[in-house]
Amino acid sequence: MKRTPLFSAHQKLGARLIDFGGWEMPVQYTSIVDEHLAVRKAAGVFDISHMGELTVSGPAAVSFLNHLFTNDASKLAIGQGQYTLMCNENGGVVDDLYVYRIAKEFFLLIVNASGVDVDAAWISKELEKFPHRNEIQFADGSDNYAAVAVQGPKVKEFITQVISGKSVGGTTVNSVTELNKNEIGIFRFENENVFAARTGYTGEDGFEIIGLNAAIQKIWDKLLEAGKPFGCVPAGLGARDTLRTEVCYPLYGHELDENTTPVEAGVGFFVALDKGNFVGREILAAQKANGVSKKCIAFKMTDKSAPPRPHYPIWIDGAKIGEAVSGTQSPSLGIGIGMGYVPTEFSKADTKIEIEIRGKRAPAVIVKKPIYRKG
Repeated sequence: MKRTPLFSAHQKLGARLIDFGGWEMPVQYTSIVDEHLAVRKAAGVFDISHMGELTVSGPAAVSFLNHLFTNDASKLAIGQGQYTLMCNENGGVVDDLYVYRIAKEFFLLIVNASGVDVDAAWISKELEKFPHRNEIQFADGSDNYAAVAVQGPKVKEFITQVISGKSVGGTTVNSVTELNKNEIGIFRFENENVFAARTGYTGEDGFEIIGLNAAIQKIWDKLLEAGKPFGCVPAGLGARDTLRTEVCYPLYGHELDENTTPVEAGVGFFVALDKGNFVGREILAAQKANGVSKKCIAFKMTDKSAPPRPHYPIWIDGAKIGEAVSGTQSPSLGIGIGMGYVPTEFSKADTKIEIEIRGKRAPAVIVKKPIYRKG
């Protein structure tokens, strides 16, 4: 298995390590519940170095990204980022990712860990066919870069102890805390440049810091030290999953895959049909115009039960109609929650369903997304 530059730090902290997409990663340090609640109430630091960093640059970069992805890269000002999806010709999702515009002709792509090689190969294949390929440079810098995410309502109270001063690239700000949601800046850290973005995958405020491997090792230690008085803890993949499920953020391989479209997954907002042609557009345009046969729904158990899990069947009126793709016990709500796919006619909020858990059906109800709301 691959290991991130923070592997020894996880060992020292007593993390329980698991195989996650070919990476040996921390699933928890103390308990998933404790780490989850720390992020909701204070702060948590996650190792996200397993994710990939790709770059696309050159005079034709915008037109190439708009050919590749569903969202409209031309709308990004320097220092802005957007969630987007890379689809195949059938509209199925090859991967979902974040695109940041670092400079006029330079873009940073943050892709899923399991998709780095697949994404790089797909982008290279599409680049070979692209008419203006000589005006584009594509590179995979994943082996050189590491990243951490620090998330939670108290992060802004200590982040400047670690990332200080004004930005030297990307969004122009006097402090990292001046970044708005989905903005990215370049900041100096011990005579090196690091990227700091204000994006998040937990439903809480927070930052992602991306830099060379040695810098991120130091930043990890400094974040935990600076954040300790504010209740900041190291957090693993277990809490990352419960946090994103509560706010209904999709995870590739669960809500998204090559046989599921963004419209079916409920992220059709990130499909810009008005920008011109792109890979998968024909299918997605038809789905937006005519509707889809299945939808990704969120649900909440209505009685105490064992937690729902992926692939558990969804029933209604004695008939199996779909299956869960994500499921967990919500630490914030104290009850089982999840997401799944059902025929569109059964997808309305307040529809009563049953989740088959260990051979027995337990009552649940379809709810509006997100499942967890602050306050």
